[in-house]
Amino acid sequence: MTVAQLWTDRRSEVAFSGGRAGSGPATWGQQAIWDVVRNLGTDAARYNVSGGLPLPAPVPAERVEAAVRDLVLLHESLRTRLRTADDGRLDQVVHAAGGIPVVTRAADADTVTPTAYALRDELLAVPFDAEREWPLRVGVVQVGGDARYVVFFLSHTASDGWGLRNLLADFAALLRGPLPARDLLQPLDEAAFQTSERGRRRDAAARRSWCEKLGRGPASQFPARAGRAPAATFPNAVLNSPALALALDRVAAGLSVSPAAVVLAAAAASAARLTGVGEAVFQVVVNNRFLPGMAGGVTTIAQEGLFHLTGTGGADFPDLVRRTFGAALSAQRHAYYDKLALDRAVAALDAPCDHTCFVNDQRGLMPALGFAPPAPAPLPEALTRTTLTWPVEHEPRRGVSFALDAQDAPGALELAMTADSALMPRSDMATFLYTIEDLIVRAAG
Repeated sequence: MTVAQLWTDRRSEVAFSGGRAGSGPATWGQQAIWDVVRNLGTDAARYNVSGGLPLPAPVPAERVEAAVRDLVLLHESLRTRLRTADDGRLDQVVHAAGGIPVVTRAADADTVTPTAYALRDELLAVPFDAEREWPLRVGVVQVGGDARYVVFFLSHTASDGWGLRNLLADFAALLRGPLPARDLLQPLDEAAFQTSERGRRRDAAARRSWCEKLGRGPASQFPARAGRAPAATFPNAVLNSPALALALDRVAAGLSVSPAAVVLAAAAASAARLTGVGEAVFQVVVNNRFLPGMAGGVTTIAQEGLFHLTGTGGADFPDLVRRTFGAALSAQRHAYYDKLALDRAVAALDAPCDHTCFVNDQRGLMPALGFAPPAPAPLPEALTRTTLTWPVEHEPRRGVSFALDAQDAPGALELAMTADSALMPRSDMATFLYTIEDLIVRAAG
């Protein structure tokens, strides 16, 4: 199914011209995402990045179009297409002119948010063709001809969640007027750094760190079920918890760590209780915006760091959180690398440890439409509103035992998990998620 077949309402384009054009090697982030999604077909839409921006007052359509145009000229990733080079690697091609597709949907004052949700669900299900399409689509909900909600859809090759947050902030500012000049490290310039001597040194250091950790961890994180063939489908479980949303920041503040470290520690402890393996090896998605000009960019930079922590079984939870925070910093330090080179290095190892578990804290990165923080409530009362659902089953994911995402939801925090049910049956997935919630809520109490 094509974008045109799905977009049943008024469709137009925002034309842009005058930006820099050029081509060069793909960045490490672009290459890594391309390798993940290029063979997934329609399932590739799971990797799309999306976020919405409610407008507090009506905005004329021409102002929205002007802000989109300025946004695309500001961030070159939004007008970049990818192509396979003769040597098999990936190139990026930045275009100076084109037209970004926009779909407009009418609503009345009482149905703006539901209409935005429907538009988001409709367009988020459409994969991007990174070679032939622009990596940005825009949905606009209008009341009486004026915009009241704008939803952005990006190919993951163009932006990660941190980049989406920057895009939403820049778009909101552009609606008010021109942005002050600032230095941004565009993807072409980032690729130039990566091929420089300094970039190659950083890449080599990351590979050394990964290989050292892979030589120390457990052979299997699921020893009771090791060697089983992957399940035919991977169930998806979603724990929606207002109590977890109330408790997480409280625990992080009390222990002077990041909320992401608290989630990571709880996942490590929960896995240890479930499997009896007292050490955790997780691939953790981290933000790598450390070079000058990276912080405000709309690009795909985040990559996995390798997190390894021993003594996760039966440990005092506050102590485990503190140790997790330190180990996570180590993982982040070496999470900027050439994925193709790393894969070759890992393949050359005699017996790398099990590194098929993934954790990704997406809170604050892809804002839920209609997002609202949880209403203050006693934690025992909030716990009564926890729900566990099983929305979908995915195709098997090569090299994945489980993938856990922490994400915003209206009035709650959600733990969304996809797992190989040959290793983690549904009952184990439920136990794993409820144990994470219990650990964090108890620590907050």
